[in-house]
Amino acid sequence: MASNQAPRPSFNILIVAQPGRLQFEALLFAASLRHSAPGFDGRLFVATPNPGPLWDNNPTLRDGEILAALDRLRAEILPFDNTVFGQSYPQGNKIEALLAMPAGEPFVFFDSDTLICGDLGGVPFDFDRPGASLRRSGTWPQPTLYGPGYAAIWKSLYDRFGLDFDSSLAPGLPATRWQRYLYFNAGWFFHRCPRLFGERFLDYARAIRDDPPVELTGQSLDPWLDQVALPLVIHALGGRRDALPAGLLDGEVSCHYRHFPLLYARESDKVVEVLETVTAPNWLKKQLKRHDPIKRMVYQRRGHKVRALFDRDHLPPQERVIRNRIRAAGFWMR
Repeated sequence: MASNQAPRPSFNILIVAQPGRLQFEALLFAASLRHSAPGFDGRLFVATPNPGPLWDNNPTLRDGEILAALDRLRAEILPFDNTVFGQSYPQGNKIEALLAMPAGEPFVFFDSDTLICGDLGGVPFDFDRPGASLRRSGTWPQPTLYGPGYAAIWKSLYDRFGLDFDSSLAPGLPATRWQRYLYFNAGWFFHRCPRLFGERFLDYARAIRDDPPVELTGQSLDPWLDQVALPLVIHALGGRRDALPAGLLDGEVSCHYRHFPLLYARESDKVVEVLETVTAPNWLKKQLKRHDPIKRMVYQRRGHKVRALFDRDHLPPQERVIRNRIRAAGFWMR
């Protein structure tokens, strides 16, 4: 019997890489994608910034061995220009790279420090209703004792861009809870068109940086600028908090590990298995062992010493406590 379910649309993936740590993370991402989602039929773009006046040094991915390994993993290098951020705010790469992506083709952006651990084809993306990662904490804003509070700060941004503030709020939560306000981690996000999303993202982020509302006085925008602008973009384009079922991205299908000691300390056995499986082939090991945290944590198995310090069922609720315990044992690396 034929299925009545509409086929899921194909989509592209975007990550960003530069010389140094990011080029090795990009290799790991690509290897994990090919291992865990062999049926993925979209294009994997590895965006890398072109040299220009906004950079102190050449930011372009140009290591021949790394490029050859990425090519073997069927990743496409996507050069792009920085016209707004560059060295002053490297997180802006994820914004400006969107403008070099194929217009009108659905995309998912991932931070390069992510592993794909399951089948992306099973994730029910609705690319007309964008979403982003909810694996976040209340990092921004940090209201002061005498105000303004969360509501005034966020409302000033919605007002600045002509957006409806009330419809963005989580009902039932008090004004003093940061979770009442639309806030995402920028570790992944998706939409039906990277150019449309990227243009809106760039406009909002640049305006907030250059001419913030007075209510933002005293609030740090570095490194939070992308996460301040992102909820405004998603709300403006018809997105929402619950754009995906819980437990898929940042769960069974992807892991935004951020640092290898944190991965070994708190992530599931499956994530560790994926990491150690995809780093095993000798042709990849030759490249990855050039990055000291991978060399020591994975190949020299220091990560398992970190893992032994923690009970995954009873982890400290605050990340800084996890970091401090790893540092005290002499195993912290980044």
